[in-house]
Amino acid sequence: MTTGILIISVVFMLLGMLVQGRLKSKFAQYSQVPTSSGLSGAEVAQKMLRDNGIYDVQVTSVEGQLTDHYNPVNKTVNLSTDVYEGRNVSAAAVAAHECGHAVQHATAYSMLMLRSKIVPAVQISTKLSQWVIIAGLGFMGFGGGNPTILLVGIILFAVTTLFSVITLPVEFDASARALRWLQTANITTAPEKEKAKDALKWAALTYVVAALASIAMLVQYIMIYQGRSRD
Repeated sequence: MTTGILIISVVFMLLGMLVQGRLKSKFAQYSQVPTSSGLSGAEVAQKMLRDNGIYDVQVTSVEGQLTDHYNPVNKTVNLSTDVYEGRNVSAAAVAAHECGHAVQHATAYSMLMLRSKIVPAVQISTKLSQWVIIAGLGFMGFGGGNPTILLVGIILFAVTTLFSVITLPVEFDASARALRWLQTANITTAPEKEKAKDALKWAALTYVVAALASIAMLVQYIMIYQGRSRD
């Protein structure tokens, strides 16, 4: 069974690398396509926030590539330098997507609220689950392991899996809000919007791969537990 864990880890690691590489490629490609509006990512974000009646969220610039995120704690839309300053399809798409999360927060979007509520539990489970599972497995086969400890590890891991699954509708919804607004606000033309949609699709796929990997690992752990419980 531990061989199954290794195979799943390798398969999804390679798949994740493939999707991440494709995302970076798409971002670079559409960074070469200027938007008809000529607005920078920062200006796109600020306009989307205003258009949605949100005035208590700050737009900031952060270092790194694809490090863009919305922080609900301090209400900031944090855009990487390329997105913050960029006047292209990629910058507009990413800026609008992150503002989509701000709109979700302002409107108390149910899945975002649910995800926020389980964050403390996720922080604990992320730190402990793998160590508890390894202890339950008997350090991957040495010492016989303990089914009860393994079960505790599985429950902890299930919390992180639930978080990754809940993240999917949150990300899809933010992209949908972004694309609708980009069109209605005349930030992008129809062809530009299709390119923005393509870029956001690959961004969403990174979350899909992560969720599938977590589900596959959870199922594998459950199968191991069932096998050891019968021994």
